[in-house]
Amino acid sequence: MRLRFALVAGWAALIFIGSSFPNPPGASGGEWQYDLAHMVEYGVLGALVLVALRGYRAGARVMALALGAWAIAVFYGMSDEFHQSFVPNRDANWMDVGFDALGAAVGVGVLTGIRGGRASRRA
Repeated sequence: MRLRFALVAGWAALIFIGSSFPNPPGASGGEWQYDLAHMVEYGVLGALVLVALRGYRAGARVMALALGAWAIAVFYGMSDEFHQSFVPNRDANWMDVGFDALGAAVGVGVLTGIRGGRASRRA
């Protein structure tokens, strides 16, 4: 179980470090690349949080865990945008939080669909 939470913390740290660069790598790319990057980053975060929560609360309803994982990922996205407001040449953008939320929903939804079949019958 500790490994699952360590993976969440490690991924969150990578997101934090990446958003600490004043001029992020690939800054010359198009806007769609940033949006996709947000979705992938937070899709992975949402899925990792769901796996960690499932290990911690194995008997809980799948949908409650999925909603919790999504909310944690979105709140982290909000905090990361706030963090970026202090980084030179970066700004806080609420559209990015929207893409974070969408990515987290996809990550949690895909994982729930893949692993949730057995668990959702119990719920």
